[in-house]
Amino acid sequence: MHSRFLLALAPFLFAPMAHAVDCDNATDQATMNQCASQQHAAADKELNVLYQQITSRLKGNPDSKKLLVGAQRSWIAFRDAECKFSASGVEGGSVYPLIYSNCVTELTKARVQTFKTYLKCQEGDLGCPVPGV
Repeated sequence: MHSRFLLALAPFLFAPMAHAVDCDNATDQATMNQCASQQHAAADKELNVLYQQITSRLKGNPDSKKLLVGAQRSWIAFRDAECKFSASGVEGGSVYPLIYSNCVTELTKARVQTFKTYLKCQEGDLGCPVPGV
């Protein structure tokens, strides 16, 4: 019985250990790029959670939900184009991923704040597209 248990764990026992990255003390470009990518992923995750909350509130209003989906797609296209332009001065260089990721992260954080504002709408606020709870 123990041998089956160990065989089941074998892939986990021999998997390479994830290398913890110290982003506060990053000194080489590869580490800085990795940290910037992690920050972008965290901001994107928060944005997606808020987006799901907003779409949930709009479930009774398919027209508004469709407008949100269109706005979000347009915003993503803008964000990506803006950041490609912003980082174009270092295109092809080792710092490009850092500059691009930092741009995407900052624009995503701004969108997160917009979504948080939408989620704070009070009932009866005619200037807010998301119904309050």
